[in-house]
Amino acid sequence: MKKEPVVRASGADEETGAPAEKPAAKGTAAKKASGAKKAVAKKAAGARRPAPAGTAAGPAGGESRTALVRRARRINRELAEVFPYAHPELDFENPFQLVVATVLSAQTTDLRVNQTTPALFAKYPTPEDLAAADPEEVEEILRPTGFFRAKTRSVIGLSKALVEHFGGEVPGRLEDLVTLPGVGRKTAFVVLGNAFGRPGITVDTHFQRLVRRWKWTEETDPDKIEAAVGALFPKKDWTDLSHHVIWHGRRICHARRPACGACPIAPLCPAYGEGETDPEKARKLLKYEKGGFPGQRLKPPQAYLDAGGRPAPPLGAG
Repeated sequence: MKKEPVVRASGADEETGAPAEKPAAKGTAAKKASGAKKAVAKKAAGARRPAPAGTAAGPAGGESRTALVRRARRINRELAEVFPYAHPELDFENPFQLVVATVLSAQTTDLRVNQTTPALFAKYPTPEDLAAADPEEVEEILRPTGFFRAKTRSVIGLSKALVEHFGGEVPGRLEDLVTLPGVGRKTAFVVLGNAFGRPGITVDTHFQRLVRRWKWTEETDPDKIEAAVGALFPKKDWTDLSHHVIWHGRRICHARRPACGACPIAPLCPAYGEGETDPEKARKLLKYEKGGFPGQRLKPPQAYLDAGGRPAPPLGAG
């Protein structure tokens, strides 16, 4: 999850990191929103054309390394135009909240985490508070996220580790983050990229599915996918690339029924045709702003709201 988050985050399963969000000036945000709408309309029209079979982007394959790099980077540029406001979809105000929220996002949605964490952080605002918490009380708060007992052990455990080994501060190095209970490489990169501005690739289920669908790599191991995709892009692009891919996977390129006929990068996709190609039917499959759906965050960045995005409802509101 863009050039505008409170810090920056994206996320979703078990292990799901950029600098503090700065509200965009109203004029700038308005221009971006207007430009985004035009870009989406233009690309949606072009999306109806499938990639020609036998070309570098086509199903016939035979793509050279140079052609792959060019196609991959063009896809990222196209998605940046479609989702100029893409941002981390976990609500957080500091690195501690982000690492906890990311751990909680395992086996559930970012939305459900965002609906649950306000009560958690209101009662336990610091690592010291959560480290000393009664596990049963934390379990009750985390129950809506699923696997709440294991998650309670993880967030209390990582809070104790932060207090005992890092002075109550979330470390900004990969090798330190992965020593925390419940924090793996993916979670560490979410925190590094979105809370510390240190580039990282977030290989969640959406990312894995799309980069394989686009033939960027045939790897199945998350670490190998991270390395293979990272080699196609400048390091500075990694965090934003993660947001673009994850947003596209959640909103358009779904696992079972991708909306091929409404996809802005269809001409670049080797898998065009796996989903619905009829433009009207495909539009009904969209699960984001164009379809009138709210985002995952209760408190999204201002640029997202300026572009017509809607915040998610709080827990119990529907």
